Amino acid sequence: MISGVFEKKAMVAMSGGVDSSVAAYLVKEKGFDTIGVTMKLFDNDTACIPRDNMCCSLDDVEDARSVANRLGIKYYVFNFEDDFENEVIKRFVDSYEKGLTPNPCIDCNRYIKFKRLFKRAIELEQDYVVTGHYASVKYDNASGRFLLTKSLDKKKDQSYVLYSMTQEQLAHAMFPLGEMTKEETREIAESQGFINAKKRDSQDICFVPDRDYSAFIRNYTGRDYPDGDFVDTGGNVLGRHKGLINYTIGQRKGLGLALPEPLYVKEKDIEGNKVVLARNDELFAKRVRVEGINWIAIPSAESDIKVTAKIRYSQNAAEARLIPLSDNTAEIEFTEPQRAPTPGQAAVFYDNDVVVGGGTIV
Repeated sequence: MISGVFEKKAMVAMSGGVDSSVAAYLVKEKGFDTIGVTMKLFDNDTACIPRDNMCCSLDDVEDARSVANRLGIKYYVFNFEDDFENEVIKRFVDSYEKGLTPNPCIDCNRYIKFKRLFKRAIELEQDYVVTGHYASVKYDNASGRFLLTKSLDKKKDQSYVLYSMTQEQLAHAMFPLGEMTKEETREIAESQGFINAKKRDSQDICFVPDRDYSAFIRNYTGRDYPDGDFVDTGGNVLGRHKGLINYTIGQRKGLGLALPEPLYVKEKDIEGNKVVLARNDELFAKRVRVEGINWIAIPSAESDIKVTAKIRYSQNAAEARLIPLSDNTAEIEFTEPQRAPTPGQAAVFYDNDVVVGGGTIV
């Protein structure tokens, strides 16, 4: 990145939503030489049904352009379709085919926003990449490291999906909304007359219409995924499933079975093409193994650490002990058992509001 005595340059990733629009406004107000960019990630006509609660539609591009024009900043659209397909969509499909449950938003941050876009920012001699995430970056003088911390608005905190960021990326990233609430963000958007001030937040994975993951995977691959047996933990056959890609750990609804008691998906047997069902109390575990760890607050863990940890985005962090097994592998031992740890999802560990690191549940 470029730095010097001149005005600092900031590239803002603008999705067309209210959060990134206000982020652009805030960095411009701080005096940064600001440009707005929207990443074209896939063909909307074939991968996405335009709706007001999904990102990445052509309307979103026009909303971002409208805000950029209102702010008086330059605006560009970058075509990253090939990168997005290879690094996000294919990983998503491959994970489901292996019986995992991926989080493509984490991959998008890792491989697109803070790899591909980060590289483009360097090429354009920008000092910072700015996004509308609810999180904060702080420099810790004691450790000499950049820290990723939770946002002020704990209901909107997105530090979980940013755990893969490196020290270099954190040094050149800005999250202007980290010290704000969502309500304050909308108030600023309305006060500035932004076209998207009241626009609803995206709820779905951008390239999967209506959250129908299995339909997307079938259409994308052109493959059929064979039926197989539902079994209980004793191996007793309970019925037939409609293909392993239709199910995720902890699922109860949509099984299509008439059972004497509620049963949930406990695991998926890829080799046997079986879905194992169990009672709710059989889904809980105290130990979770994590691989591919990215450390943020520390270079690595050499001994056990007391942390709080999240094994999915929507849950609160729970008390745990982090037990390192190697530089990038560890076990999380929770004080209280956690429901349905899901292979393929991220586990992120915290020291109060500071992200210590995170990895993938195996």
